[in-house]
Amino acid sequence: MVDAMDAPGPQVWDDMTVEVALSVMAGARSRYLLVRDEDGRCTGLIGQAQLTVVRDNPAYTDWVRLRDVLGDSGPFTSPMATIVEAERTMRHGRLGALPVIDEDGCAVGVLALSR
Repeated sequence: MVDAMDAPGPQVWDDMTVEVALSVMAGARSRYLLVRDEDGRCTGLIGQAQLTVVRDNPAYTDWVRLRDVLGDSGPFTSPMATIVEAERTMRHGRLGALPVIDEDGCAVGVLALSR
């Protein structure tokens, strides 16, 4: 699996606002950000489209944090999982990318489906 994954890419804290996250994403020219909690553990992956929908909602305020958008943690895969297992998870969840996390909850990479 290590050969198939990309480097983790930009990682941000879950208390970051949506607006700042969109700026980080634009500056990094990334399609997604890995989100971490206060302990540094990966809590999820968030994409530009998801953030844009939140920002364009009439109820949006500039106080909305990434932790408010993400909800529950996951899905994730392990570096020990096979490509077939990871791909099944991605297709089942209709995910374009899937964080690969180690036993401590830290992101070691990201798997992305080919476009």
